[in-house]
Order: sequence, then structure tokens, then C-alpha cells
Amino acid sequence: MSALPTEGFSFAVKAEDGDARRGTFTTTTAVIETPTFMPVGTAATVKGLTPNEVEETGARIILANTYHLWLRPSAELIERRGGVKRFMGWPHSLLTDSGGFQVFSLAKLRDIDDDGVTFRSHLDGSKRRMTPEESMRVQRLLGSDVAMVLDVCPPGGADRATTERAMALTTAWARRSLAAPAAEGQGRFVIAQGATYEDLRLRHLEEVSALDADGVALGGFSVGEPIETMYELLNTVAPRMPREKPRYLMGVGTPFDLLHAIGTGVDLFDCVLPTRNARNGQALTWTGRVNLRQARLSEDDRPISADCGCPVCDPERGYSRAYLRHLIKANELLGHRLMTQHNLFFYGELVREARAHIEAGDYHAWARGAAERMREGDEVGPVDPNSMRRPS
Repeated sequence: MSALPTEGFSFAVKAEDGDARRGTFTTTTAVIETPTFMPVGTAATVKGLTPNEVEETGARIILANTYHLWLRPSAELIERRGGVKRFMGWPHSLLTDSGGFQVFSLAKLRDIDDDGVTFRSHLDGSKRRMTPEESMRVQRLLGSDVAMVLDVCPPGGADRATTERAMALTTAWARRSLAAPAAEGQGRFVIAQGATYEDLRLRHLEEVSALDADGVALGGFSVGEPIETMYELLNTVAPRMPREKPRYLMGVGTPFDLLHAIGTGVDLFDCVLPTRNARNGQALTWTGRVNLRQARLSEDDRPISADCGCPVCDPERGYSRAYLRHLIKANELLGHRLMTQHNLFFYGELVREARAHIEAGDYHAWARGAAERMREGDEVGPVDPNSMRRPS
């Protein structure tokens, strides 16, 4: 295994089952057992939960959003308060995305050129400029453990010319990002694009993997392409990612997505789905989805899931479906908190089980069985995995 460039970073594969792998990713502030799920803390908070409650789900690394924190309250304010982890009271590792996805999806009147992106803030319409150097400057002030290089994510269904242009800019911007100063102990991950073109995905992966970075991510998935296409591409591309570095699949996804992608060798995931679905009254379980808005649950004294080990489902001190439905229907904040806590515990259990079954050598059979159980027991209706994926 080749050494990683940032002092204090390491990654080791501890067990493999086919392409699935069980590893340990060490940063300067945490030891992260992989595969793992990173809860999304967009504005320096995982919505509804305290850092202690997030920690209790098993998470040792979370994600914060460079774009949103840059605009509000500002990277300078956060830097004066010791960085984003001290600001929010999170004691473990933190990854910041580059802000590029939000620039392209949220900003108005954006204009991309070779140097960067000019756009209007979605908050007040003010004119802003994002370049690779500015993205890395902001992430340096935020003081994250892992900073993502600025990339260009082509839209879903992009043609080859548009995709190749995005790849060329992403490679050029990755080089500039990696040349920019980093915070002490801050690692960097590069991002491979390529839309739905297998040959372009493989070509770009080879380009960015040759750069001197601490990890490699796959971007531009779950942006509208058919789920079967994403799975087919992951089957081919993920096992070709560098073996000696963490592999990160950005913005994905559903429990089905995680089960599949872990089987292809992915180590790190993030997605807003478990927290966003929680606020909409949807619980995720080993037997599929439970919609707490359904009237038939108004007198249901069972927990969300008898198979769940979270505090919300605790048989002695937990909460009934009837009570949770009441909170959700009344739009009570406690309902959002409890549902979020449950969903993130479920994701924590999913990756813990995945790690155990990779070590046992029966991951793929277990994953197929787990997915089938979720489909058969789903209480919402026929499962369309695309409907459960990360919104942009």
C-alpha cells in the first residue's frame, strides 16, 4: 500500500468479500470504520439532532456544506471560532464538499469559464465568484478534516461533448485545488465525473486517480439517471478506483443504493435522504418504509420497528407509532427529531452489519436477502428505489 500524502491520514483494507471491502480510514481526529455513512450537516448541524445524538448512531465523520457556510454565517466568522467542528461541537471527523454542486444547482445566473464560476447567491442575489482557490480557501478556514476539490457536475442526461468539457475542467480545477494551501492536517479528495458514459467514467477516473490526493470520489450520480444505469456503472467503475485510498460515492443514497455500492467496493457515502425523509414522516427499516402519516397508524402502539436498536424504538422507553404519527401530523419539532434519530440509527446499523458480513465472507448473499426483505415488508407501497433517492 502506498503512503497517503497528508500526515496523519491512512487507509487500510482489513477484509474483502469479492469487490466489497472492510477497512479503516484514519484522519488526524478520528478512526473511521468503513464502509460507513456520513450524516449530512449542511449548515454545521445535522438537522434536529445534537452532536451527541449523531455520535450515538455510530457516525464518526459527517459532512458540512462549503457553499452554504461560505454565504452564511461566513467562513471568516467560523474560522475566528476555531473552525466548523468547534463551532458546532462535533468531536470527530468532518468532510466539507467543494460547494460546486450547489453553485450549479442552486445559484442563479451562473456563468462557467475556465477560471471558475460567477453566480448570484440564492440568499440575496449578490454576485459571487467561486474558483478552485476560493473553494479551498473557504474549506481551509472551515478547518475540515477532508476537503473536496472543486469540480463540475454535468447535468443528468448530458451529451458527450458537455460531459467531456466538465471532465476537462474538473481535472484542471483539481490540480489547482491540490496546489492551494490546506489547513493543518487537512486531506483532499479528488472527484471523477463522466455522467452515464462508461468509457468517459473510466478515463476520468484514471486521470484524477493519478493526482496526489488522499482519496477519490465518484460524483455526478443520482442526478436523474435510471437506477439500473447507476448500478451498472458502479459495477464497472468502483472496483477500478485506487485500492489504497478511501472510495467515496457522493450524494447516494437509498438503503438499496448502499447495499449495492458496498458490494462494488465503495467505502464512504453521504445523502440527505434519511434526514429529509424523517422530516416528511417516513421511517426506514429492515422491513422497508413506514409512513407515519397514514391514518391506520393512529392507534398503533407498536414501535416503528421491533428489529431496531435505536432509543426511539426501545420497548421500555421508546415511542409508539401512534404517538409519532401525532407529532408528525401536528408538525411538532419533536417528531422531526425522533424520526431523524431513528433513520440515522438505521443507516448506522446497515453499515455496521455490512462490515460484519464482509468480514464473515457472506456479504453478497446477506445484501440480497436484506434488500428483498425491505421490498417485501414495505408498508408504503411498491418500492421504487428511484423515488427514495437523494433530491438535488
